[in-house]
Amino acid sequence: MQVKEFISQLDEARMVAAIGAAEQKTSGEIRVYISHHAHADALAFAQKRFQQLGMTRTRQRNAVLLYLAPRTRQFAIVGDSGVHAKCGDAFWQDVSAQLGAGLKQGDYTAALVQAVQRVGALLAAHFPPIAGDANELPDAIIH
Repeated sequence: MQVKEFISQLDEARMVAAIGAAEQKTSGEIRVYISHHAHADALAFAQKRFQQLGMTRTRQRNAVLLYLAPRTRQFAIVGDSGVHAKCGDAFWQDVSAQLGAGLKQGDYTAALVQAVQRVGALLAAHFPPIAGDANELPDAIIH
């Protein structure tokens, strides 16, 4: 799928609102990145982009990246070390399966919002808000 076509089908305001709502309940951070490149290994590029976006620099190492590569119809979810220690592989596999099924149905916004909500609930359970906590990373969708 062409990236512009994919992006044109997204309700970015709804997605940003979902990120903001999820982050109000946690000190964790969630970002969504839509790649314009065709990657054979979305996970490897997601991990690289996670580093480049400074997502390893949150105070509690509690950031999560939802990375989409529409040209190759792939995606990856990357959580920092603090998040992964709390949830393990089973959680990531479950969210990935759910996101993949939603994306295949074609309602990209709903699929991503649901993934953000699930990740947000996990972050809220393990990383509650901290007094004086600031939003460490922008909520805007990156593309």
